[in-house]
Amino acid sequence: MSVATTSTSRGLLFGVLASLAFSTSGAFIKPLLESGWSPAAAVTLRAGIAAVVLLPIAVVSLRGRWAALWRARWRVLGMGLIGVAGTQLVYFASLQRIPVSTALLIEYLAPLLLVGYVWVTTRRAPRAVVIIGSVVAILGLVLVIGPGALGAAVDGLGLFFAALAAVGCAIYYVIAARPSDGLPPVAFAASGLLLGSVVLGVVGAVGLVPFEFASNSVALFGAEVAWWVPLVIVAVIGTAFAYVSSIAASEMLGSRLMSFVGLLEVVFASILAWILLGEALTLLQLLGGAAILAGIALVRSEKQADAPLEPGSVDELATGQIAVISPGPAPALARDTIADGDPAATVLTAPGATKP
Repeated sequence: MSVATTSTSRGLLFGVLASLAFSTSGAFIKPLLESGWSPAAAVTLRAGIAAVVLLPIAVVSLRGRWAALWRARWRVLGMGLIGVAGTQLVYFASLQRIPVSTALLIEYLAPLLLVGYVWVTTRRAPRAVVIIGSVVAILGLVLVIGPGALGAAVDGLGLFFAALAAVGCAIYYVIAARPSDGLPPVAFAASGLLLGSVVLGVVGAVGLVPFEFASNSVALFGAEVAWWVPLVIVAVIGTAFAYVSSIAASEMLGSRLMSFVGLLEVVFASILAWILLGEALTLLQLLGGAAILAGIALVRSEKQADAPLEPGSVDELATGQIAVISPGPAPALARDTIADGDPAATVLTAPGATKP
């Protein structure tokens, strides 16, 4: 088995684990939102706690190579300002004007943006298998989220904010996929989350977005627990672990393929909502999940020798070729309650997820 094949297999494993981890946020953040928390407050603390959890590990991983963090300063700024904070802020703004399902559907069009980006920057049209895989995956996304998301929105500004969230999500994958240059994924995730949480906190403090907390106990899977219990769980699993895994996977797979793998988040979110929250899982959603898997398989099947290589992927480095590297989540969500964007919280009742 070649180095490229091995790294891609590992990348797919990390990508699936990241999508599964991001998908847990909806089930654990929803109780907080129902008890009076605003999405912005929940996601700010979520990112902040995750950063604190990762910082000791990040410091150890950077021992003797702090210069790597300085070299990656623009990448860190992009992750914190766009991948963590900016994407979620415009996603929140879209939720104030259009249905959650519509906002989710638009945001998760990010893979199509990346397919188009590679097409434009390399001036090489994607192979038919990639186009077919893209269509199949997006149709699956529509089935999982709900066909009602199509045409449900009428507010132009809301659609614009959702489109910005899609761009932010795409940029998140591009930033995550860029060569690490010696910066460990855990250090990159910790610094990006720390910066993003600070920015979100400032935005909330000045009143640009609703920022409300509640200290009362919350109902979690039939039991009353302290408010910090679900917050810590989602910070550790749905944020810290999810971001590190997502960044590692993006570096191995490249931005385009990882963005398609990220669609599994909505599938896992629907399954968890069914298991943990008792929300019905319909036949259409099951078919949609199968379609997303098929789309990912089709995109992955494109032969690297005949197609543009993914920016920053290990496959690219293993073959010794040079690909165009672009400048550059996510959001985790829940269904029909309200969610944030890729890396964030939710309040939806349609599948949600994170991330970005």
